Amino acid sequence: MKLRFYNAKILTMRDEDIIEGELHTDNGKISYIGDHRADKFDREIDLKGNLIIPGFKNAHTHTAMTFLRSFADDLSLNDWLYNQVFPHEAKLTEEAVYVFSQLGIMEYLSSGITAAFDMYMKLPAYVKACTDMGFRTVLCGSINDFGGTIESVEEEYNTYNSQSSLVSYQLGFHAEYTTKRETLEGLADLSRKYKTPLYTHNSETKAEVEGCKERYGLTPTQLFDKLGMFEYGGGGFHCVWFDEKDMEIFRDKGLWMVTNPASNLKIASGVAPICEMRRHGMTNFAIGTDGAASNNCLDMFKEMFLVAGLQKVKENDAAACPAFEVLEMATKGGALAMGLRDSDVLAEGKNADFAVIDLNMPNMQPVHNIAKNLVYAGSKINVKMTVVDGKILYEDGKFTTVDADEVYKRANKLACEICG
Repeated sequence: MKLRFYNAKILTMRDEDIIEGELHTDNGKISYIGDHRADKFDREIDLKGNLIIPGFKNAHTHTAMTFLRSFADDLSLNDWLYNQVFPHEAKLTEEAVYVFSQLGIMEYLSSGITAAFDMYMKLPAYVKACTDMGFRTVLCGSINDFGGTIESVEEEYNTYNSQSSLVSYQLGFHAEYTTKRETLEGLADLSRKYKTPLYTHNSETKAEVEGCKERYGLTPTQLFDKLGMFEYGGGGFHCVWFDEKDMEIFRDKGLWMVTNPASNLKIASGVAPICEMRRHGMTNFAIGTDGAASNNCLDMFKEMFLVAGLQKVKENDAAACPAFEVLEMATKGGALAMGLRDSDVLAEGKNADFAVIDLNMPNMQPVHNIAKNLVYAGSKINVKMTVVDGKILYEDGKFTTVDADEVYKRANKLACEICG
């Protein structure tokens, strides 16, 4: 399908400049950005001065956990995880993961998110939800002591990196505290075999780090580095409790730090020291929502505001963590962390994955600085359209590839069956 978006403002994220003109798509790719150029299109859309940006990338999430939204809140982390999350997850069926993934993807699309880095179970059901809806996803391996083998991870890696252009797979595991050393060593071998990155939950809580030190005399990051797990890159989700050596390892290995501020606040894990990490030479940052069981919403606008605001408070410096840096983390950074190098910025030949932001709303006016408006004043209400692979999946509050009312009906029925 060939689409023309004209009378547009375009923020490519290659730099901070705003292009006034139009953007064309053809067969899932961006075919043109610039002034008016005649051609034949399947549809032409007058954006009336509204903004096109690269889609947000949710660089850490558990999509199907929408089934636990607002179910197990205001609890300590261990109580939440072991007494609520794990027992109810054990009841999930393939049908439930499919429906709750649809619900999560709908929320992504309404937030301008065009891809998610998902770590969860029952991958065939999640992948079917993504492909049925036309949504781009990167799967993250989640092996741990409760499920999975090195052989099954290798099979997943080969299967999902060849199945669909919308789906890819990165090696990963749940966390150090849920995964025995033998498995970690096997994953390191697998990473070296395929020369591919490796990702995990890392140093989310102080107790997690102290427990690893008791077991190995090292922080999780230092243990993973000692085992050779990061020879081909990768990164960590959360990374709240880092010491200087951890930061140096991430700097030297070029690893990705994916921050999840709303989730970390809500379950009282802490505030990741992003500015301090930058001072130690770390350069690779992205943003994720985490799952709806701990957040509870899948909203990149909220995450961006929290990234900026929390760093300013942590640093006692209102100039810390400026808006454009945060916007880079939420778009380009997330894409590169996930291995989506054709979805990082808006440019000819890149994937046509983008969001249209309605600037003709009170919270977006006046337009002194678009990046600052998005980070400090932006909201999901400003997302007018979300395009993935050149297809409009969400437009003016409507979803084009799923029956929203049917998903809501099925989700509520299944949630009642699972959660009682």
